[in-house]
Amino acid sequence: MPSPARFAGRPVDAVVFDLDGTLIDSAADLGRAANRLLDEEGRRALSMAEVRSFIGDGARVLVDRAMAATGAAAGSAALDALTRRFIAHYEADATAATTVYPSVPETLAALRRTGIRVGVCTNKPQAATAAVLEALGLAGMVEAAAGGDRFPVRKPDAGHLLGTLDLLGTPAERAVMVGDNEHDAAVARAAGTGAVLVTYGYARKPLAEIDVDARIDRLDRLLELLGLSG
Repeated sequence: MPSPARFAGRPVDAVVFDLDGTLIDSAADLGRAANRLLDEEGRRALSMAEVRSFIGDGARVLVDRAMAATGAAAGSAALDALTRRFIAHYEADATAATTVYPSVPETLAALRRTGIRVGVCTNKPQAATAAVLEALGLAGMVEAAAGGDRFPVRKPDAGHLLGTLDLLGTPAERAVMVGDNEHDAAVARAAGTGAVLVTYGYARKPLAEIDVDARIDRLDRLLELLGLSG
């Protein structure tokens, strides 16, 4: 049965979510892993404000930003090795302090009940993505999750979102992307989906400057946007 959801005048069969800063607040665990790596390198620790500003572009970029912020930047080969160590530190205890944002489980469950397919498109590595979704009880609500190393490209390249939609069997014109930063908005525009921004995540750019169709301060507001509330 077709979903009754509509957004911006178009039917919606799938919603794809970013992970960090959209469904989950993972800054504390990412910061722990980054600061352990920096301590091993004799560097100062990052503040939580710095950590939050570094999230969203994948592990390698986070490590690159952390190194540049605390001393000399790392060369390419060194950065590869540092990133592997960071990922190992992170995956060893990826959900110790990570929390699910308010109304997330209820919203995902409501979407699934109405027949909407649910996906995750994140620059977090695939293995960590799967582990975090499972540990936080969200895996059963997500039909397809594509991490930053799942395809040859990653956000903001349209191929990452289009690949996720292929896994869901849904064309871009019948999908909505929900994220927290400019890369999520850009990938939605490039792929041709609807674009929704949450206002509580890790955006580095002022929210008013990000081109999206709608902004929401809680995830369950999405149900209203899709005409599914009430």
